[in-house]
Amino acid sequence: MQEHPFYILLVEDNQDHAELVKRTLEKTETESLIFHVDNGESALDFLYRRGIYQDNLCFPKPNLILLDLRLPKIDGLEVLRAIKQEERFLDIPVVILTSSDTEQDLTKAYRYHANSYLTKPVDFIKFSNMMKDFGDYWLYCNKTVDWNKTIDLKKDTNWHKSMDRLF
Repeated sequence: MQEHPFYILLVEDNQDHAELVKRTLEKTETESLIFHVDNGESALDFLYRRGIYQDNLCFPKPNLILLDLRLPKIDGLEVLRAIKQEERFLDIPVVILTSSDTEQDLTKAYRYHANSYLTKPVDFIKFSNMMKDFGDYWLYCNKTVDWNKTIDLKKDTNWHKSMDRLF
């Protein structure tokens, strides 16, 4: 059980969509804290602790990233690619939440190691229901590691023995 809220970084330039996501997830019983940025550059600034996001107590490492694809400044696919190329971010699940249902975007997202791909329904009720289901899965069903409490495997001298047994 986590000792802090479930931190979510929401990267969404459409304010109406962002509000719907925040309202839906705030209704869950799991304590979550949503940080919203409206462009790709700010998302990377948040993760890399640049500019106004330097204080890691105010802007902690997220447990999950909800990422739109069509973003100002830096495209969502480029943000995803940057996240998944950085070892310190590999443990953060990235869920694509976009209006795009093109095969090209879907393929690129999974090639860049997205953990899930959700297409936003146009209908408000369907979008709201999808976000409720999303919250139920990621906040209740899915198990995550509390990286603030987890041992550093590189410092654990026996971790490689456990891994050798798996292979």
